[in-house]
Amino acid sequence: MTISVSGCSSVYAKNSIQSPGKQCKYTGQSVRALPVRILTVGKKRSPGVQLLVDEYILKLKHYCSVDDVLVRSNPKNARDVRAQVEDEDAAVIGHFGSDDWVVMLDENGLDIGSEKMAELVGDAGNTGASRLSFCIGGPYGHGRKMRERANMSIKLSSMVLNHQIALLVLMEQLYRSWTILKGQNYHH
Repeated sequence: MTISVSGCSSVYAKNSIQSPGKQCKYTGQSVRALPVRILTVGKKRSPGVQLLVDEYILKLKHYCSVDDVLVRSNPKNARDVRAQVEDEDAAVIGHFGSDDWVVMLDENGLDIGSEKMAELVGDAGNTGASRLSFCIGGPYGHGRKMRERANMSIKLSSMVLNHQIALLVLMEQLYRSWTILKGQNYHH
């Protein structure tokens, strides 16, 4: 799927210099809409959170396909925190294809705004990847293997968010990203 872009502001690219007010590199161009997979490590979601996730998936389907995967926290019931994180890493990494563009959500990741998130979504389509995958870690975060596999790491907030709230914020920002890329009205 290719989406035509009408405009946005500020450029996001890994290791690039930002210039305020610079015209979006996607203005007047098409953006390759990658399928999105969101992997969340945790326990069963509350019905209210699931209702909102489902609502955002319906909104996002106008722009790209979305696959929402809940990975069980501590899949092997490890008693050691390090073993638990390694088991969760293995379970999550098993859901990635070799050509996925993987974005790890982490409290120490890059602090990006909505416009830069939109450009991350647009940039992912130019990587040669077949899917854009986001990963929200479990209660103890991500392990070494996940950190090595991720193409990039971002944070949604300076505050620590539980996995259900992080999921909702991510879903909303993905939807907002597409409205930015499409040049539709959104609140700054």
